[in-house]
Amino acid sequence: MRFLLLTLITHFDHAKSPATRLREVVESAVLGEELGFDAFAVGERHERPFLSSSPPVILSHIAAKTSRIELWTGVTTLSLLDPVRAFEDYSTLDNLSGGRLQLIIGKGNGAAQAELFHVTTEDQWERLRESYDLFRRLWREPRVTWSGRYRPSLTGAETWPRPLQQPITVWHGSATSRESVDLAARYGDPLFSANVTNPIEPYAELVDYYRERWSHYGHSTKPRVGAGSAGFHVARTSQEAIDTYRPIWQARIDQFRRVGVEPVFPTVEDAVERSSALIGSPQQIIDKVHRYHERFGHEVTHLAAETEGLTEKQQRASLELFASDVAPVLRRLKGR
Repeated sequence: MRFLLLTLITHFDHAKSPATRLREVVESAVLGEELGFDAFAVGERHERPFLSSSPPVILSHIAAKTSRIELWTGVTTLSLLDPVRAFEDYSTLDNLSGGRLQLIIGKGNGAAQAELFHVTTEDQWERLRESYDLFRRLWREPRVTWSGRYRPSLTGAETWPRPLQQPITVWHGSATSRESVDLAARYGDPLFSANVTNPIEPYAELVDYYRERWSHYGHSTKPRVGAGSAGFHVARTSQEAIDTYRPIWQARIDQFRRVGVEPVFPTVEDAVERSSALIGSPQQIIDKVHRYHERFGHEVTHLAAETEGLTEKQQRASLELFASDVAPVLRRLKGR
């Protein structure tokens, strides 16, 4: 199994400037490389409290500060973007990073996207499918002739720079919908399950559906699956981890309730027991990942690169303990 550190770049502490917060993200990626993590991902959001509206810019800066760690998006909201411009940005980043780029794509789900991009729940899936069709062709073909509904047509169009990787690996992010699962299976692409809001079963059912559709489309290779986690903190003992994380979880619960949403896991203890949250001792984390792997057969697990509410010292200690006591055991797990 491989391990992906992910940040959406939340910005709750306004005593920090956006510049300071963004520098922290770059420092987290550098630390991830030092500790031997496989990849670092930056999400894409276009509303408060996130500063992750431009992943290729942030990942380009990380590329300049690192040499080995893979650079991922989590996710690229391709339904909102002009696929030609997205190709230009990410092809440039692919070259600058020496071919370390991988993408997770999705439709996005922020409330601001209808206002900023005029993308609605009625057309977001069709926009995603159309944009990915063109993006995929641009990556593979030096000249593209194409027509669609949501952007001007192309006739023998050339795009530069040509990418270093041929082709790039594109994962399809899936939370609850079969549309993204079917799109991944149709193109023979890997699937990344969000796996953060509910117990295991709804996500496992989507993974099963992905494998069914993979067989339906007749691919000769085996499908690939990644999975998220709902929270992350590892400490020497379970009680230490839970006590440290409890106020962070409670703040999350309070935020849900302020907007009228009743949380699925109302306490941190419930989250440790029933959700994908990786909070506990090294052995607890190992046991939970094993349990999820038995159901998903996944090859990549994402962990929170940073958690607001933890001190820098606590975050570093958690990542160091995972790298030394957890990752070596779990790396023996294979995707199926």
